[in-house]
Amino acid sequence: MKKLPEIKSSFSQLIATPSISALEAEHDMSNKAVIELLHTWFSDLGMQCQSVPVADTRNKHNLVASFGQGQGGLLLAGHTDTVPFDEGRWSQDPFSLVEKDNRWYGLGACDMKGFFALVLEALIELPMDKFKRPLHILASADEETTMNGAKAFAAAKSISPDYAIIGEPTSLKPVYMHKGHLTQGIRVTGRSGHSSDPAKGLNAIEVMHLVTGQLLKLKQHLADNYREDAFSVPYPTMNFGHIHGGDAANRICGCCDLHIDLRPIPCLALEDLELMVANYLEPVCRQYPGCISVAPLYPGSEPFADKKDGSWTQLVAELSESQPEVVNYATEAPYISQLGCQTLVLGPGSIEQAHQPDEFLDISYIGRTKDLLKKLIYHACIK
Repeated sequence: MKKLPEIKSSFSQLIATPSISALEAEHDMSNKAVIELLHTWFSDLGMQCQSVPVADTRNKHNLVASFGQGQGGLLLAGHTDTVPFDEGRWSQDPFSLVEKDNRWYGLGACDMKGFFALVLEALIELPMDKFKRPLHILASADEETTMNGAKAFAAAKSISPDYAIIGEPTSLKPVYMHKGHLTQGIRVTGRSGHSSDPAKGLNAIEVMHLVTGQLLKLKQHLADNYREDAFSVPYPTMNFGHIHGGDAANRICGCCDLHIDLRPIPCLALEDLELMVANYLEPVCRQYPGCISVAPLYPGSEPFADKKDGSWTQLVAELSESQPEVVNYATEAPYISQLGCQTLVLGPGSIEQAHQPDEFLDISYIGRTKDLLKKLIYHACIK
């Protein structure tokens, strides 16, 4: 086996390799350099590695690294991309690992390129020649935007593990359920004109008033008919996040836009939620044919649920010394679970650090994560 980098060196190299995901082409980056780093490291560890281009992306790739043959075993999954950073709000270069106050600072240190360095460190200390069942590692593309990497990997069904861990920052607490996320843009197109004669135009703001009235009925329907008490907010939510219409007080408004955010619980698929929005808006659409359009602002993420009392959940809870939890943010878990594996989200660091200036990972997580990963791999692949 070739000499592999020390933990701080691997962290530094990952952070120094930009891999920002953005919907806007001018801010979006390929993750290929990060994939090449991981390909080298895991290959040098003796794993079989395959870099797979991801369709409908800007030169993005997934990496699948495997050790051992056959069915079952464990999948350790994470994403290689980061969100953009706020220029001028970081105290140091976001692409340089800085150690300060027992923390490692850098873009992706917590969310979540650093997870791969910890997996590497755990594997270095394990007797991989003793594996009875395979270990797989997925390094995915575009989690922060479209989740196209995880979706493509799940659709390919190239592996069939028994268990999966997705290393998002959960403070090393196992997460077995989370809400989904759907955003939609609703546009009302009216007819502009002089405000002195309203009958000669169609005021888009007035039509949007009817639209919001219907959406508020749907919001109440969701709260009354769908419930999961494990969540702090136990029902699907709807938020009116942005509205804009018109350009002058003396003009009939010709166009009005509304952006909404919906967070479904696991019993409600995105396709069904989209249909509900369309059905509730149908009376207004009939009244004003051709005036109302609805479209996703960006790809949504399905809700996710595994079994709180499942064998894998209970084992991970015991090994991590933490009770299983639910969270409100979205992950790749609903797509990874399509492989048929018992799936949990668990990783080092706090979600409070994600998407923040001066993102950091507390150094206390380094040893704890390495030891926990070793125990999980042992139970899934060696025991």
